[in-house]
Amino acid sequence: MHQSIYHHNKEFVLESGEIIPSFHLQYTTYGKLNATKSNVVWVFHALTANSEAADWWPGLIGRGKIFNPEKHFIICVNVPGSCYGSISPLDINAKTNQPYYHEFPIFTLRDIVKTFQHLRQYLQIEKIWIGIGGSLGGMQLLEWAISEPEIFENIIPIGTNAKQSPWGIALNASQRMSIEADATWKEKSDKAGLEGLKVARSIALLSYRDYNAYNTTQQGITEDSRNYSIDKQIYRAETYQKYQGEKLAKRFNAFSYYNLSRTMDSHDVGRGRDSTETALSIIKAKTLVIGIFSDILFPPEEQMFIANNITNAEIHIINSLFGHDGFLLEFDTIEKIIGNFLNKKNLKNE
Repeated sequence: MHQSIYHHNKEFVLESGEIIPSFHLQYTTYGKLNATKSNVVWVFHALTANSEAADWWPGLIGRGKIFNPEKHFIICVNVPGSCYGSISPLDINAKTNQPYYHEFPIFTLRDIVKTFQHLRQYLQIEKIWIGIGGSLGGMQLLEWAISEPEIFENIIPIGTNAKQSPWGIALNASQRMSIEADATWKEKSDKAGLEGLKVARSIALLSYRDYNAYNTTQQGITEDSRNYSIDKQIYRAETYQKYQGEKLAKRFNAFSYYNLSRTMDSHDVGRGRDSTETALSIIKAKTLVIGIFSDILFPPEEQMFIANNITNAEIHIINSLFGHDGFLLEFDTIEKIIGNFLNKKNLKNE
């Protein structure tokens, strides 16, 4: 594993029209480029993940896995706005010489892809053998495969959509409202809005899983409250929500979460391209679309729409108890589907 930072020291115009004087991207690579630079696997991360893809997708990336650093050059870039090394709200705003905080500009999916294109050119990568990403990662992948259709040979979008749905926007808005309701949110501090962030994460979890997942994994009361009276018993489902909120607040910040949710809401590959269907038809890469039956955040019909509008796309909808989180957890099933796709298309890159 090797981590680097790419510095783009020229003005960059955002889709909003705002101009930033520069940007930087933290990226992680595994393995080496082969002589023909034909072994590139570009991984796109989801909302609160980072560029260390082998850590959060260990079932797919690593020695002996389908994406193997002994054979492939694997790269993952931390998205602008996130707090894991790329330009973010905690960085210094050159105009004020103070951290951006609330003044950080919104990077749309199209803006993010343009920053990645600069990095690709810097690395002198002409072709990407496989692009793969789930959720927000799949949004980035689709946008890039449309804006530069000649670059990708194969793409694998998982649990994602071509346009953010009103349902997804409503969920994100509710999470931002939670952050805004935190009395500290207006403060210019790295820790502003953290209590609201915990609530936002709790709301998000309800869309990452579903009724059946909670019914199976969070039944009953906690062990240490069994002997309490009924009014003092503590339910496992409640402690799970609180634990996940606390866990995220320790590693993330409210500014990044707030901004990246707005980034997701901006997602629409059809914007300025006649229609969503027309935009998807531009994709030339061989395409494998994967969805999850129990995903209530990005339901299967969204993956079906993607596959129906990309020429000769293949689609698989898998079973999972874990809903949307299945794209991170069902790696044995996903690895098998990807392996079959590559074998069938005679695309194995050794």
